[in-house]
Amino acid sequence: MAFYREWAGQFNGYNRNIKLAFMANILTQIGFGIFMVIYNFYIRELGYSESVNGQIISMTALATALILVPAGVASDRIGRKKAMMFGAVATGAVMLFRSLVDMQELLIVFAFLTGLTTAFLQVSAIPWMAENSKADQRVHLFSIHFAIMTGANVIGNLSGGIFTDVFSLFTDQLTSIRITLLIGSVFFIAGLFPILRFAEVSKDQQDAKSIKGWSFKNLSAKHDGVKIIAMFAFAQLLIGIGAGLVIPYLNLYFADRFEASNSTIGMIISLGQAATAFAMIIGPLVVRKVGEVKAVVILQLMSLPFLLLTAYTENLWLAAIGFLFRQALMNAGNPIQMSLMMSKVSDSMKGLANSINQMVFNLGWAVMGPVSTGIVMRYGDYWGYALVFTITASLYLIGSLYFFFVFRGYKKTKTAAASIKII
Repeated sequence: MAFYREWAGQFNGYNRNIKLAFMANILTQIGFGIFMVIYNFYIRELGYSESVNGQIISMTALATALILVPAGVASDRIGRKKAMMFGAVATGAVMLFRSLVDMQELLIVFAFLTGLTTAFLQVSAIPWMAENSKADQRVHLFSIHFAIMTGANVIGNLSGGIFTDVFSLFTDQLTSIRITLLIGSVFFIAGLFPILRFAEVSKDQQDAKSIKGWSFKNLSAKHDGVKIIAMFAFAQLLIGIGAGLVIPYLNLYFADRFEASNSTIGMIISLGQAATAFAMIIGPLVVRKVGEVKAVVILQLMSLPFLLLTAYTENLWLAAIGFLFRQALMNAGNPIQMSLMMSKVSDSMKGLANSINQMVFNLGWAVMGPVSTGIVMRYGDYWGYALVFTITASLYLIGSLYFFFVFRGYKKTKTAAASIKII
């Protein structure tokens, strides 16, 4: 009951803007979850090789990496609401086209456009919540935000697999996949309606938080903020390179190694997301015990044995268990890490910090997409996946140790200290 009262009290303390952001997050993530769990199979059903899947994932990540910093600057200047409105409409429209086109060139072009448009949502959500909350709310707030995002993905992933299998009873496999992709696109576009109801921050507050007149000169004047952003960015680059090897292809991994059905794959990935949502909710409890930096490192290191279990097992259920625990533990530190970063940079640099952090992560995905598919095509369904999973585990280990040694000297932020008092 104490745990429930703590979280209920936190939720009730959030303003209307944050609650509307939660609703927008739910709708867009359900749509994206439906779309992404099936889209790899759509490419395969069109008759293209795995290398095309790798190109599409890489182009999406590359576009996001290229646009994130300009999108972050634009978000700081034009306002979060306008940036998110554009992101919701443009991404939804691109997803509709991706559900219908079948030419390889168009598939790659629209994948690139998806990366460009989703960036405006990505860079705006975290600063929007930071600007509409108090410092002592943010560890819990970001935990709830990521948990809701993950839970909505659960619904989307599960629905995507089930929809495809059900529709395939009445039509061919390609058509059933297309119908499912269209449904996911409509859900994503529906996320626009809560965004339209956002109450804009006052003009005076916008001016105080913006980075108008942004230049390298005034950026260099904020040397400490730039240094912190750079340190976070390098840690995210290591993790992003590792994640880019395996995360986009988990559905193909279960299909290729175990010949699992779409419904089974959707169920496994959904359970992984559900476990992640639960782990994110208990994140503040770990922060209370060991502090933010150690909490992130401990959770990430605990995920590595389960990643290696997934890499080498030939049993579907052991692979699913390994996937569930790896997914939950590795991602549980994300809201803690985000809260730490937001507390260390000024308001005028929050959008920039968030965009650079996500840019380098997406850059890792963009670089490693073709590498991963190439390794699997060369070494086969067992040793190919075993090798890329092992490389990922090594990169996660290096990234976690780097994060610990670089940030271990940082004292707990006011956010963390406040969350401890509340608990």
